[in-house]
Amino acid sequence: MNVMYFAWVRERIGMPQEQIETQAATVAELVAELTAREERYAAAFADISALRVALDQELAEFDAPLSGVQEVAFFPPMTGG
Repeated sequence: MNVMYFAWVRERIGMPQEQIETQAATVAELVAELTAREERYAAAFADISALRVALDQELAEFDAPLSGVQEVAFFPPMTGG
């Protein structure tokens, strides 16, 4: 699965994307796996209420299933301007 990070999430993790193997069934389980990896992931996902997620380029919730998903993207909410 391709996991992509945008804006300050990318800055905290230190990379724009990575390929991962996961047994996570939901986005929340994936976040828990990533957070357990290293401190930089824990810092990026410390407050998931400040994040949005897209599965295969469609906005989703953190309880969304990952079955069949090719790409997960994490990013802060968009603001108008």
